[in-house]
Amino acid sequence: MGTIENPPLLDVKNLRVTFDTPEGDVTAVSNLNFDLRVGETLGIVGESGSGKSQTDYALMGLLANNGYIGGSARFNGRELINLPENQLNKLRAQEMAMIFQDPMTSLNPYMRVGEQLVEVLMLHKKMSKSAAFAESVQMLDAVKMPEARKRMRMYPHEFSGGMRQRVMIAMDLLCRPKLLIADEPTTALDVTVQAQIMMLLNELKREFNTAIIMITHDLGVVASICNKVLVMYAGRTMEYGSAREVFYHSSHPYSIGLLNALARLDTEGEALMTIPGNPPNLLRLPQGCPFQPRCPHAMAQCESAPPLEPFAQGRLRACFKPLEALI
Repeated sequence: MGTIENPPLLDVKNLRVTFDTPEGDVTAVSNLNFDLRVGETLGIVGESGSGKSQTDYALMGLLANNGYIGGSARFNGRELINLPENQLNKLRAQEMAMIFQDPMTSLNPYMRVGEQLVEVLMLHKKMSKSAAFAESVQMLDAVKMPEARKRMRMYPHEFSGGMRQRVMIAMDLLCRPKLLIADEPTTALDVTVQAQIMMLLNELKREFNTAIIMITHDLGVVASICNKVLVMYAGRTMEYGSAREVFYHSSHPYSIGLLNALARLDTEGEALMTIPGNPPNLLRLPQGCPFQPRCPHAMAQCESAPPLEPFAQGRLRACFKPLEALI
């Protein structure tokens, strides 16, 4: 998918994630394909249970013990799937990083924030304690942490949610990773802090030339930071294209439904539109298109699974309905 002159940093082909459960095998991600270049941001969008997070856990080697991966995911030319644990740990420490939804699950509540930041640099960059301290303060400054030096002496519970998320972003950037995965990093934050974190990630992407995968259920977040968007439903790709095209000219009924569910300033007082029904049980997926039972455009042909096909430059969708019928 990439050229020789500008190969992708991350190239994912036919990625499949399956879980062995007492009720049977559950395919959480089915034949996913995308690539990502240095300095780009890919938004992976969908409701809870669509396979967004499992995609990234698979890339980071963080799946549960009953999870199995198929396909290929090449990072900087190196295959991640089935990479030995010691080599994967090294990659995770130095070249790939992940920001989780709740930073309190990642920060040690019994250690000062400064100690946790310094430990990363001493362990992975072999820095002296004084050099690691100075670098940590500098990184807290980079993520717009007020009074950074003073904050180094504080414990995680003394920070607000937005500040804890900034600490996690700073910690992830200390080793200058080439790829940063953000799994719903603003879900627990109020809208003002959400906007600040999105602006911060955009600035840091430009400053450090980092590629970012942004996991979210909110297409509004995608519009503010992403170059490309992959819309997932029931583990499958529904639509793929540039953020601008997907946001302003969605081509799949599911993407359109997600956009219609966004709150808008020009519809104040009107009830929000919702997608009827619930996401499917992955153990008992409907026949054909998984979105078919909830789709306002469903037809008999949807009893067969629509292939993911190109319909314009750089754009893919899995839908039988003609584009003009969706407008």
